[in-house]
Amino acid sequence: MTDSPRKSQGAKDAARPKVPRRLLDGVLLLDKPLGLSSNDALIRAKRLYRVKKAGHTGTLDPLATGLLPLCFGEATKFSQDLLEADKTYEATMRLGIRTTTGDAEGEAVETRAVACDEAAVREAMARFLGDIVQVPPMYSALKRDGKPLYEYARAGQTVEREGREVKILALDLLACALPDVTFRVTCSKGTYVRTLAEDIGETLGCGAHLVMLRRTGVGALTLEHAVTLDALTAVDEAARDVWLQPVDALLSTFPAVTLDAEAARRFTHGQRLPLNALTLDRTACEAAERVRVYDAAGRLLGVAKAGVGVLAPERLLVSGSE
Repeated sequence: MTDSPRKSQGAKDAARPKVPRRLLDGVLLLDKPLGLSSNDALIRAKRLYRVKKAGHTGTLDPLATGLLPLCFGEATKFSQDLLEADKTYEATMRLGIRTTTGDAEGEAVETRAVACDEAAVREAMARFLGDIVQVPPMYSALKRDGKPLYEYARAGQTVEREGREVKILALDLLACALPDVTFRVTCSKGTYVRTLAEDIGETLGCGAHLVMLRRTGVGALTLEHAVTLDALTAVDEAARDVWLQPVDALLSTFPAVTLDAEAARRFTHGQRLPLNALTLDRTACEAAERVRVYDAAGRLLGVAKAGVGVLAPERLLVSGSE
């Protein structure tokens, strides 16, 4: 009697040696390629680095490329800080065509003549600077009654969505070769750039959809030090580790506080420390509210709140992880 295919495969899997996982703390600035989901990119990077724990700091659509910070080990404790950060993108929208998804992945649903010029494009874009209200697209991961909106959209259903306030901090025209318009935008969390493109198109009276999206910045992090999956695959493990940024790369906008040995010991045990008993710029710390905390050797201990007269531990690194 021969083994079933399932049993044979199980035997092969059991015989295959398991790849040991590493306890690795750091941040990888990945330049995500076109056509790959953020989760797939994370899985590939996690496999290359053999890390036990990893996470990303906000998704990029498969159509989008660019900066995707990945957190390994203890860095995952601070990924929320990048989720809250402003983002910068370079994008190209095509005027005159609306699609089901608001981007090039969808089917065209309306075509209109493009009768505007560059001056009209600049004027329309200027209207979207500052605080605006966006209606989230149906093809998004936002949930309604526990189900993502894209599931309703794929079933041909449209549900009511409340407008959400977002902020456009900068919006610059980079190129205008009508019907294509390329721009750079810096925006608050929760902003949909394809919705921004659609809304600009409606303001111009011709509609629009997004054909290119590249993220170039997340908070203080930029593409300058990012690496591609192809480049990581082409080198050995030691060379890959060179691309890892320290955990505090996620916290560079927070003021730094250094504690002496006794204060550091108390801090790592979760104790609140009076600010007036520490050598630091109390005014700057309270204005920032949150600070990154180091010991005298320069090791990151964690993040603390400093807005109520005390240094209150918020998130701590595991001792010895840095």
